[in-house]
Amino acid sequence: MARKASVKRTTKETDIRMNINLDGRGNYKVNTSVPFVDHMLSLMSKHGHIDVDIQAKGDIEVDYHHLIEDIGIVFGEAVNKALGKKMQIRRYGEASTPMDESLSRVVIDLSGRPYLVYRVKFPRGSSQIQNIPVSIFEDFFRALSNNGGMNLHINLDYGRDAHHILESIFKGFGRALRTAVEIHGKTKGVPSTKGTL
Repeated sequence: MARKASVKRTTKETDIRMNINLDGRGNYKVNTSVPFVDHMLSLMSKHGHIDVDIQAKGDIEVDYHHLIEDIGIVFGEAVNKALGKKMQIRRYGEASTPMDESLSRVVIDLSGRPYLVYRVKFPRGSSQIQNIPVSIFEDFFRALSNNGGMNLHINLDYGRDAHHILESIFKGFGRALRTAVEIHGKTKGVPSTKGTL
């Protein structure tokens, strides 16, 4: 049975619809009205072999924050919904991913206990990409972690270019999530001595 989910979130600030297939092939259709965000989410999908269809719009004339954070909320809800009872999943996933001069490490535990560690320091003079404050991406991953029930650790080893740093992180997140959601044939029930996640 394919692990799929559809989530819709509409507020006075944003309107977001997302379909996800955790057992996909990395097919993506992403339109957030912010090209750089489209690029990052497409990379995550492709390298994580997770199908996503994200249609989103928001009050970006005011600020990018509402839209990008709310996409994180919806993404987390969709992953959590698609996982269901988390039967036989590997639970843990990690990926070290280079992008030219940048290298990051992403580690995920689908524990049901959200917690974000985000140790990413951008070089001086790299506080924005196309007028988007790079600090917003920490808020994106925090929203994703909180709503997806993930213990999520994102660490940048090194990097010079802000675009490359974020590309390394998004690709790495997709790869780590792919591993964490995989069905492990030797696991019975949920991977926890408590009997629940």
